[in-house]
Amino acid sequence: MGISTSPPPKGGRRPRGALEREILACLAEADDSLTPAQVLASLDQELAYTTIMTTLSRLHEKGVLRREPAGRAYAYSLADDPEGVRSIAVAQRMRRLLETGADRAGVLAHFVADLRPEDEQLLADLLAESRPASARDDDQRRSTHRGPG
Repeated sequence: MGISTSPPPKGGRRPRGALEREILACLAEADDSLTPAQVLASLDQELAYTTIMTTLSRLHEKGVLRREPAGRAYAYSLADDPEGVRSIAVAQRMRRLLETGADRAGVLAHFVADLRPEDEQLLADLLAESRPASARDDDQRRSTHRGPG
């Protein structure tokens, strides 16, 4: 298998998220789920087993990977197709950026204002789908109720 990745630059630090991307590429190329030891072996790098294990665990917590027991370890696989994994990763970055600002309403308002009309409609549809049916029913009752005015 052996995915050849470039070693970290002198000084030992990788660019942020580089190891996660390398691990995701490794799992995307694999025919089956991989244990941390198998991921480590396929990366062809001098990395600690615990580094791989921690990164896999974090990717699982983010919803990017599935895991299943495999002996005394877990075996990991992509939770979705590569495009779906990319969508999850982008959404995570967007959420992190949103959480760094103090003015969440302002950030969201500017984001929505810059959307193309078809993306704005898609966002509205996704928000409507994600709300529980009871909340949608309440909204509909409020919009159709005409009180004295």
